[in-house]
Amino acid sequence: MLEIRNQLNQAISTIREFYKGTPRIGIILGTGLGRIVDSIEIQVEIPYSEIPHFVIPTVEFHTGELIFGNLNNVHVMAMKGRFHTYEGWSMQEITFPVRVMKALGVEVVIVSNAAGGLNPQFRNGDIMLITDHINLLGDNPLIGFNDDELGLRFPDMCDCYPKILRDLAEETALEQNLRIVHGVYVAVQGPNLETAAEYRYLRSIGADAVGMSTVPEVVVAIHSGMKVLGFSIITDMGLPDALTPCTLEDIISIANAADNRMAKLIFALAPKLEKEIYS
Repeated sequence: MLEIRNQLNQAISTIREFYKGTPRIGIILGTGLGRIVDSIEIQVEIPYSEIPHFVIPTVEFHTGELIFGNLNNVHVMAMKGRFHTYEGWSMQEITFPVRVMKALGVEVVIVSNAAGGLNPQFRNGDIMLITDHINLLGDNPLIGFNDDELGLRFPDMCDCYPKILRDLAEETALEQNLRIVHGVYVAVQGPNLETAAEYRYLRSIGADAVGMSTVPEVVVAIHSGMKVLGFSIITDMGLPDALTPCTLEDIISIANAADNRMAKLIFALAPKLEKEIYS
């Protein structure tokens, strides 16, 4: 963990050459969910390639830039592109940017992803407010020596998506006349989509949506003492008795179509989150 602190110091030192402010909210943008960037009054954009110890996304639609600016008068930093275990990165590499967020002053992290729907009441394009998660990645970013300066050895995950923040999101969605659903997100390794039997199993253990990301970042955010608000865009339906083939193009198309609604929601929500956490 001392090595991680040294890496953090190097990354922060480089970022401070470009950006001197203190972001209030960190945003991790999932597959096809980059439209929120258009709502940010951008001050600084830093390619991951210029930041020490940031790896480079290998997925073509994750561009790999750290963005700093103002979103509805709130100082934010946004990850335009995230990392996944199926790319071959370690859990520590995947979650390193979350530790950078904390070191820069972030107290609230908004995570987003594209996910397959398991709940038959959902439909393509729905925004799901994540109420809880299940980790089936077979790994955990906290395995190994724990540095108490970075977080507790045994962080409690009983309220990893705090109800008070979820209530704010639901209130804001109602004000914006946006449909949102609620559910449990399960993370699997990928990169293949699931079989009908796997979809049936995931539903049976309590999952409403399935994806290949998010959980590692949430675990480290909680370990670091930050609060998390999570959203999934339902891009395809994994109903085992009515399964049809799904392509990456289909997933991106549906995520892009829902992106405007997601951007509208986060734009209106940002000042409320800042007020809740910093007042």
